[in-house]
Amino acid sequence: MKWLSLALALVAPSQAYIRFGCATLSVQRLDPVVEPGRLPSAHLHQIVGGNAFNASMTGDIGEKATCTTCSFSEDFSNYWTAVLYFKARNGTYKRVPQYPNALLGSLTGGMTVYYLQQDFNSNGKTKITSFKPGFRMTVGSPTSTKGGNPGLKYTCLKDIMTRGSETDDFPKQPCAAGIMAIHHFPACWDGKNLDSPNHQDHMYNTVKGMFQNAGPCPASHPVRMPQVAYETMWNTTQFNDKSLWPADGSQPFVWSFDDSKGYGTHGDYLFGWKGDALQRAMDSTSLVSNNLKTQSVAEANKCALKTTINEPIDGWLDKLPGAGGM
Repeated sequence: MKWLSLALALVAPSQAYIRFGCATLSVQRLDPVVEPGRLPSAHLHQIVGGNAFNASMTGDIGEKATCTTCSFSEDFSNYWTAVLYFKARNGTYKRVPQYPNALLGSLTGGMTVYYLQQDFNSNGKTKITSFKPGFRMTVGSPTSTKGGNPGLKYTCLKDIMTRGSETDDFPKQPCAAGIMAIHHFPACWDGKNLDSPNHQDHMYNTVKGMFQNAGPCPASHPVRMPQVAYETMWNTTQFNDKSLWPADGSQPFVWSFDDSKGYGTHGDYLFGWKGDALQRAMDSTSLVSNNLKTQSVAEANKCALKTTINEPIDGWLDKLPGAGGM
């Protein structure tokens, strides 16, 4: 696949990670990790990955899905975050469109996903243990009212290749090429639990952000797993006219749970790689030479999920889907 080869070829010098795109699978109010079985969930999510996604997910997801929106055809995992909206002066909302990373071809929206062994420059000497069937986790919380997690950031894009200059909250000025939301998950596992009541305590966060070496795992969580990260590109450019922004000059974007600061940004992960595919990749010295199976952009874009929750999410809305409730 020429587009995938190009993307993976740019992970030099040591190819210590895999990086790939996943097109949008669905945008609806479903959350099988935080609100399993609830139809609908409290707020809207953008979801990518395997088509087994539903309100109640148990067992080996890699055996249940029949297609995936991700470029690696053996990855039936699901990855999701909240959805970004623009709030106009008159109080109405409009969903902000997504666009794919420039290196990943013409995928339909979605996000870029990373699995790192140590950092961009080294595989390290620690064995990386793949997640297990049934594993799930979250990072961040919609109830957070302050920043500080080095793995949860925003970048105001000067162009689609901008990196760095990360902030804890939404950019306060119009961004020439949109806003990138960044989610780095913890990579240290307790070695026992596939989940925990808050979906975070079975993991330990040593993340330093900016794809730096996260450091050693503590004795309480001794198993080093892949460092998972998401990058979502939100195309805010149609809203760059500041005459559309609040009269007080404050920034106009909100997450789908009505967070205008951005501190409540969060992500969910549900493992679903087929068989031992991810472990084989993590055991590879060069992750570019990992023998993972790929699919075309057209195949990734074709995979879709039927909408379970029928409600307006596009156009100008008087209120956010779910009325902004938690």
